Order: sequence, then C-alpha cells, then structure tokens
Amino acid sequence: MISLSRGLVCILLVPLLFTTSCGPPHIKPLPHEKKRPGKSTQRPYMIGGKRYYPIPTAQGYGETGIASWYGGKFHGRKTSNGETYNMHAKTAAHKTLPMGTMLVVKNLENGRSTVVRINDRGPFVKGRIIDLSYTAAKEIGLVQRGTARVRITALGEAATTRRTASSQPIQLKHQDFNVGRFYIQVGSFERKENARKLARKFAALGRDVVIQSFPAAGTQLFRVMVFSGTALDTAKRYERYLEKNGFPNALIIAR
Repeated sequence: MISLSRGLVCILLVPLLFTTSCGPPHIKPLPHEKKRPGKSTQRPYMIGGKRYYPIPTAQGYGETGIASWYGGKFHGRKTSNGETYNMHAKTAAHKTLPMGTMLVVKNLENGRSTVVRINDRGPFVKGRIIDLSYTAAKEIGLVQRGTARVRITALGEAATTRRTASSQPIQLKHQDFNVGRFYIQVGSFERKENARKLARKFAALGRDVVIQSFPAAGTQLFRVMVFSGTALDTAKRYERYLEKNGFPNALIIAR
C-alpha cells in the first residue's frame, strides 16, 4: 500500500471496477416464532443459539438496491477481515457496515429472504449495495439472474429477554453503523503510475490518500482512496460532492 497526504481535485476517472466479496451458520426462525403475532420487524432469528431482531430504522441500518453474488473464482481467497472466503457459507460483502454485522437480505422480486454475516468489502460497482456468497444468493433465487433488487436490514442481538406479559421493547446490542474510517474510492487503474498521478492531485490539496492493490478479473488493479472522515454521514456528503464534480463513480468504502 502506498500512503500519501494532501489533496483534492476534480479530474476524469477511469471506470470503476468489480470484485470481491464473501459465510455463517444456517439461520432460520424457530417454528413458533414464525407464527408469533405482532409487527414483522420484531420477528426473531436464531443464530448460533442467540436471538437476533431487526434493529429499528432510527438506530439501525436499512438500504434498498441491487445485490450481486460471487462464487468459485474467489473461493479460498482471503476476505477483507482476514477470513477465507467460503462460497458455501452465508456471508456477504458490503462497502461500509462493520465486519460481523448480521443482515436480513430480502429479494424484493420474489419475496425470499436469507440472513448473512458481513466479512468482506464490496461490491466495487456503482449502484450495487451488497455482494452475496453463492449459497446466500441461491437461497433467495439470485444465482441465475446474477442480480436482483433487495432490501437489507441490520440485526441486533437481544440483550434482554422479552416477558410475555411485558410491553417493554427488547434491548438490542449492535454496533454504531455511523462510526468508522471511511474513504472514497475515486479511481481504479491497471497501471500503478496512473493511480499515483490521481493520488498526487488529491494529496496536493490537503487530502489523505492511499493506493490499494487488489486482484480483479484476472489482473491487478490499483484503487485510489481519499480519506473522508470517521462519520458515515460526513463521508456521504463528500461522496455526493465528488459525484457532482468529475467523479460520478465515487464510492464510500470503510477500512
């Protein structure tokens, strides 16, 4: 990795790349929980012996967009959190969510759902919000078509047990999805020198920049990533600014 500091500029950009992404135990609600009355947002999921619930939107993370998947080409490679990608496990890649986040992914085209754990970064394609493992994609009918419109909802582990007679809300343990170290990917190049040229222009204007290499489509690509702060809201504002000023394919990536 090459690290520079100083920079901001509006220049042309090379089309953004594709790539990577990545699996936990089989997850399914208990039989009696499927029939439990009440709001659908309170339907519990049993994962590894623990009970998880969808986090209320106000404090959680929900997103609607296009999902894709990846399989054999990446099977056995390292994921962003250091695990080995297993296409037969139920994992996924997301650009900003903390590693280990559990998500419900619902295919809005057929109503099928699955639960995945985030263990990788991606997809590095504008307009796609999540990359599923082969097994997770198969479970929601995504494999043949390759992409589908989905709704993703973050899950939180139940920290308290609901009593049948109690109307108190369940306390959920989860990470702060707005906090992290966020970068904006502004370019992706096959030649390292081209990545360096773009990085220098951002560095000259006071921005911290890194160049990160990664394998994709049988070649080695170099991503230029500009630091955009430690709050997701701030990073999104900077992403919108770059989109309007010469970088329509700008992408937020947490590191």
